[in-house]
Amino acid sequence: MENFILKSVDLTLESMLKILDYSSDEIYVMDSETRIVYVNKVCEKHYGLKKADVIGKLNDELFNKGYWGPSIVPEVFKSKEPVSLRQQTYIGAELLTRAIPILNEAGEIEYIVTTATELKSFNRLIMKREQKEITSDSSANTIITNSEKVKSILKFCKKIAPTDSTILIHGESGTGKGVVAHHLHSISKRKDGPFLTVNCAAIPADLLESELFGYTNGAFTGAIKGGKTGLLEAAHNGTIFLDEIGELALPLQAKVLQVIQDKQFIPIGSNDSKTVDIRIITATNQDLLKMVENKTFREDLYYRLNVIDIHMPPLSDRKEDIVPLTYNFLNGFNNKYNMNKLISEECLNMLYYYSWPGNVRQLENLIERLVITSDSLIEVDDLPEVIRTSMENTAELIHPHSLDDALNEVTKTLVRKSYQQNSSSRAVAKDLNISQSKASRLIREFC
Repeated sequence: MENFILKSVDLTLESMLKILDYSSDEIYVMDSETRIVYVNKVCEKHYGLKKADVIGKLNDELFNKGYWGPSIVPEVFKSKEPVSLRQQTYIGAELLTRAIPILNEAGEIEYIVTTATELKSFNRLIMKREQKEITSDSSANTIITNSEKVKSILKFCKKIAPTDSTILIHGESGTGKGVVAHHLHSISKRKDGPFLTVNCAAIPADLLESELFGYTNGAFTGAIKGGKTGLLEAAHNGTIFLDEIGELALPLQAKVLQVIQDKQFIPIGSNDSKTVDIRIITATNQDLLKMVENKTFREDLYYRLNVIDIHMPPLSDRKEDIVPLTYNFLNGFNNKYNMNKLISEECLNMLYYYSWPGNVRQLENLIERLVITSDSLIEVDDLPEVIRTSMENTAELIHPHSLDDALNEVTKTLVRKSYQQNSSSRAVAKDLNISQSKASRLIREFC
């Protein structure tokens, strides 16, 4: 016993902090001004944020951005006693959080130490929380992002949502165009009306017309007796989202153009027009302007659709979203399959540097596979061979377009790693052998 005590005295601060990183609970420490002075690695799982993204910031700075809620801090300052409550993070983790104030000799709060334990599946069922899936059109309004590009898109959405202007969302397949369309609907004046999605590429052209416009009794062989209401009419007072609009056949493009211009259409087999009050949002992963030049897409329809356009960047251009999205999907599929899988740091780093040709949808599908097929800890060996093979060479981890890009990426990695370990600009300056003013500037830029 004596030997153990002597050995424990020799533990360095670095060793103690490393031990805390192995805790299954989140440990989160604030000073008297609610500046975050320490978090362990579990915060990455709960909030999708690296330690370096958290330490040094004011608690309210992150809380006001919606990373979790409700806040436990006001009650602690009010009572100066330990406080417990349930919190939910924006990537889908539900926590039982306990905050303990540490008082100085004057009885004032010097530090607040909080610990957070993720609620188990039966707690989630009691709370009756609906599972959130970022790529589902029926998903909640929350869009998981740390990307300034996507945050800029969300600000733009707030400006255009109250209008009825037609919107064209373009970007690679799997980038979340449908999520943005649903988000626009959910913050618009039509939010209480229907939101209907039509994948123009998934329905044969001859069936798509009848699905959109409906038909009357006996309109064609095989028609349902009594006719059928089309999706345009079903979306009355709401929003219809036409995904993969570039797949529309030219004759159908003309009919869609009429709906956009006049808000009227004629069901198949009818002579009477119907009027609808709908907003039309479209999306494509094709170059519609090039299709116009090739005469495969109507020019007049293109300009009617492109009143307001939104470009969704690929996941490779918003790598800061990979970690929060990974944990959001991990939380969701753990809940769905009643599991509690974790992911290793090495595996998470490999996901971060992978190119993601299938974008967010590919990441979501991968995490579902890993939750189902891996052991309790998801390791690099659990990844599909195509990912592991593409990441074999260290040089491939950066994918620089130029020397400046490569140097910038290396600088960012070194600064973030140093700041995560040292937590002050002075220590980072000493660690990297640079001036403190330069260290401060780099910390502001990269952390």
